[in-house]
Amino acid sequence: MIFETHAHYDDEAFDADREELLTSFPDRGIRRVINVGASIKTTKASLALAERYDHVYAAVGVHPEDITDLNEESFAWLTQQTRLPKVVAVGETGLDYYWEKEEKMREIQRYWFRRQLMLAEESGLPVIVHSREAAADTMELIQEAVRNSPQKDSDRRGVIHCYSYSPKQAEEYVKMGYYIGIGGVVTFQNARKLKETAEQIPLERILLETDSPYLAPKPFRGKRNDSGYLPYVAEQIAQLKRTTADEVERVTWENAMHLFPKVKEIHANRDSSGVSAQ
Repeated sequence: MIFETHAHYDDEAFDADREELLTSFPDRGIRRVINVGASIKTTKASLALAERYDHVYAAVGVHPEDITDLNEESFAWLTQQTRLPKVVAVGETGLDYYWEKEEKMREIQRYWFRRQLMLAEESGLPVIVHSREAAADTMELIQEAVRNSPQKDSDRRGVIHCYSYSPKQAEEYVKMGYYIGIGGVVTFQNARKLKETAEQIPLERILLETDSPYLAPKPFRGKRNDSGYLPYVAEQIAQLKRTTADEVERVTWENAMHLFPKVKEIHANRDSSGVSAQ
């Protein structure tokens, strides 16, 4: 069984076959999917997908490129959504300096990243972190949040999504209670740092993800990505770890269930009540 921890099935790339694709996943071994909000609009779409499909869950948050969506009113609405049963994480939030070069706007990104880190802490949910070309500031703000957290020994604070930095930094995140999200990029020939990271950190700290519809693995690079390609990611991690793809799928499933306990609780309750769960 595979747990897809980061996808965007609300994206227009899936408009033609969204229903067919999502309903096919359980029979193809993709038994859990987290659809991740990146703006207020896509957060609402993620909530709708989670409501419609038993095996789909939602993360609510605003990506750094969409922070113009955020003000006190919209943040209050976001806060309310964290209380919904199928909302299992805050995110994706973080920093993205790849496109944003203006320091004033970067400071606004940092402000809303802090606020969403605090929201995750206050709601008791893990956080899904996006970080691109912002390694030092991301690390600093997460270290600050961990220092200020009353949960000093928490081992499920969140995940660094689509990890792109050094193995050493990954080890620091792991020490702080974070998981490392790995997707199709690990299959790319030039993904040396990510391959080294996958080799060095414990398998018990890795999550499978796609970031669909983006970053399809080899041999589908450049095409639309979806969760059905995750076995290719598992196989590459297995080669790096000198284990089997089945073991990677098993351990990363357990990792995701630990990081997102609301998923586990919902299905445990359904099983105990005699309701069949996908």
